[in-house]
Amino acid sequence: MGQEGQTIELDVRSELRSKRDPFKMIMDTVKTLNKEDTFVLHATLKPVPLFGIMKLKGYVHKVEKLEADHWVVTFLHKSRKHELGTLDDHEEESNNETPKVESGEEAPNSPSSSGPQVYHLDNRGLEPPQPMVRTLAKLKDAKSGDEVIIHNDRVPAMLLEELSSMGYSYQIDEQPDGSARVHIFKK
Repeated sequence: MGQEGQTIELDVRSELRSKRDPFKMIMDTVKTLNKEDTFVLHATLKPVPLFGIMKLKGYVHKVEKLEADHWVVTFLHKSRKHELGTLDDHEEESNNETPKVESGEEAPNSPSSSGPQVYHLDNRGLEPPQPMVRTLAKLKDAKSGDEVIIHNDRVPAMLLEELSSMGYSYQIDEQPDGSARVHIFKK
């Protein structure tokens, strides 16, 4: 018999109303989840950037808007996708929400070669969690042996923690202006 999961609810509406970023609180909760658990998040807005991060972590979601400032997102491990019933356009929408890297991305070095590629992302000026979302999306698309170099406004502590938990190696080059370049190596 399968293990019975728990429903973990997290309400971040007060943090969002107080202009505090609940991202760390959400990720700390996600780290505690088992595949059998259901994660229910309450927010004041539709947390679109979170969908891409959770998808990379193996989760599907369903979104409900209860009030103008009360959104409920239910996350399940992708192995339990059938339990969400019909995902209508929410799941389809999330499939298209993997961030597109626009300005700041340089073409990979020698795109016609079959060797490792180097990708550059300029994440400066973006609000969290966009730098993390863009970086994780690029790493997902990169092949083994490729390198992703990101340029952020500062050392991305939350991203580095996530990279370590995913087993990626990286190198940080702090810049004189306080920004940081991080070289991430796809395993």
